[in-house]
Amino acid sequence: MAARGDANVGLIHYHFGGLPALHLAIARQAGDDVMMPLVGELLSSPDARSALDVLRDAVPRITADERTLRLAVELTAGALRNPEIGAALRQGLREARVRIADWLATLDPRLSAEQRLGAAALVTALIDGMMLHRLLDEDVPVEAALTALGELIGASS
Repeated sequence: MAARGDANVGLIHYHFGGLPALHLAIARQAGDDVMMPLVGELLSSPDARSALDVLRDAVPRITADERTLRLAVELTAGALRNPEIGAALRQGLREARVRIADWLATLDPRLSAEQRLGAAALVTALIDGMMLHRLLDEDVPVEAALTALGELIGASS
């Protein structure tokens, strides 16, 4: 890893405290790289209809990026093998859910904290699920699924 990064092995060891800590730092950053750009795009949406439009654009774009998909799969596998990586990824997902719940509070202040957190869990699961389904089957009807969701929540275009 040091050779590929044109870095000093001792410096990497000093900074991270060893290979396990380096793996954990990489996993944290990779988790942020996979999920947070989409969460950021979603949070910039002024309403549910715009959020669905973000997902309509983002799911095919993200799933067309083989590097991001492989990274997501490897992170999931790594989380199952390594409890520290699993804890780091869980923390990242929790942070994403809290950010989404806060955004939902601005969209509909009548929602209780429990409702916002529940909806945020559904949104993160939707993102993960759509990415996984698209990875396994490039013909998954993303547009039809998001249109149906829009109709269910009253935000269809």
